[in-house]
Amino acid sequence: MKPMKKTLALLLALSLCLSLAACADSSGRNSQAPSGPASEPPVSQPASEQPGEDGGELAAAEIQVFIAASLENAFQDIIALYRDSQPNITVTYSADSSGTLLTQIQEGFECDIFFSAGARQINDLEADGLAIEGTRVDLLQNKVALITYKGSGTSVTTLSEIGNAASVALAGSSVPVGQYTRTALQALGILDSGKDAAEFTAQEVSEALGGVEINETANVSATLNAVAEGSNEVGTVYYSDAYSRIDDVEILELVDSSLTGSIVYPMSRVVNAGADQAQTAAADDFYAFLQTDAVMDIFESYLFVSNLEG
Repeated sequence: MKPMKKTLALLLALSLCLSLAACADSSGRNSQAPSGPASEPPVSQPASEQPGEDGGELAAAEIQVFIAASLENAFQDIIALYRDSQPNITVTYSADSSGTLLTQIQEGFECDIFFSAGARQINDLEADGLAIEGTRVDLLQNKVALITYKGSGTSVTTLSEIGNAASVALAGSSVPVGQYTRTALQALGILDSGKDAAEFTAQEVSEALGGVEINETANVSATLNAVAEGSNEVGTVYYSDAYSRIDDVEILELVDSSLTGSIVYPMSRVVNAGADQAQTAAADDFYAFLQTDAVMDIFESYLFVSNLEG
């Protein structure tokens, strides 16, 4: 019986060796397979960085947006809507006259997107090499409105008659609405057409209007408030601004674009050397978001007109 037992032991050993060899061959196939996307291990990402079916949520970041003062009310709604899709992104905005905002960018203030109420400021941004090439978009249109406060009893009905008012609220020459107003006064023959509209001081405008008192304001919001509160008899703002306080002011005239020229609101991405990858991605995303139909609907609800084709 000993030979038989020895034979069985040998057979069992041989069977075990064959099984181990088969296992080794099976496990070796994956390690020997050609490298490629399917064989690469998945890269672990924080949830905020993983793209979803609709682009997904972006990594946490804060972006700086400079906007013309006349855009502020609309932007509060726009930022709230954006937060619904990108809760990790904080949009911090500064609202002021476009001229003031441009100066701040030129002085080194951090900014990712500049949304101006006038083309001149974006032109200067581009000329200074501070705009990211190819990102300028003339997004909106507007009109200049001549306004007075409710119950003023003013005899002024058109811009050509503002010299008859007791006082005029007029934005400074670096403010787009102030420039457009001066341009219209040039077209009406009240101001010298041979001079750049932005060069007329408030004193020069006053003299051209027969000495009327002029309250030179820092931006369009300050002009609107000065008239709505009765500090000045008349003033010039944008139509969208006037309508935002229609319970307090009366629109005397919408100044024709043949006098002011086309009023567009351009925006551009701004060179921000200090921005990291997350901030840059967030700024690009918000810049694209500002051009969507949903945002255009918000702007139009505030009486802006889309300047986008289609």
